[in-house]
Amino acid sequence: MKPKKTTKDTELSNEPISAADLPPSKTKLKAEADAQQALGVRLSELPKDKLLKLNLPEDVVTAILDTKKITANGAIRRHRQYLGRLMREIDNSPINEQLARWEGKHTAENAYFHGLERWRDRLINDANALSEFMALHPGTDSQQLRTLIRNAQKEQAAAKPPKSSREIFRVLREITSPDQSADFSESDTDE
Repeated sequence: MKPKKTTKDTELSNEPISAADLPPSKTKLKAEADAQQALGVRLSELPKDKLLKLNLPEDVVTAILDTKKITANGAIRRHRQYLGRLMREIDNSPINEQLARWEGKHTAENAYFHGLERWRDRLINDANALSEFMALHPGTDSQQLRTLIRNAQKEQAAAKPPKSSREIFRVLREITSPDQSADFSESDTDE
């Protein structure tokens, strides 16, 4: 039996140990592995055309596509672990960036449509909103908008389907292209 080493037997250095000198903890390694596995699961939920745009290695694409075929619970769990192991072998930063871009575009589009809805509601309910809108978008056919607003107010009062309200939304969308959505949504933040 070997004798235990004591502090007298080992050399103690007075240099402080930095976090970079230490190996990663098991908790950190587990969290990274779980993140890789979650990314693999997230990729398996993408449509095939978007998946192919990511330029993934062929074995990863095959594993992701196979995920949709597996139905047994234990097999799903094992396959997710396999997918996580494959994801650890490749650089995930371009994949995460592309997914974020796709989600950001969707979020920006939703914000744009919500801004259009707010303008439509303001135009129908507020008499001064049309002049504000015309100041922001001077090339707009004001007569067409006035007619649609008047019709939408009549439909609202008679509890009819909102045909003119939908038409106002369509016209607003034509007037303000998505390229101008940043300017458009900023102009509506003063409420």
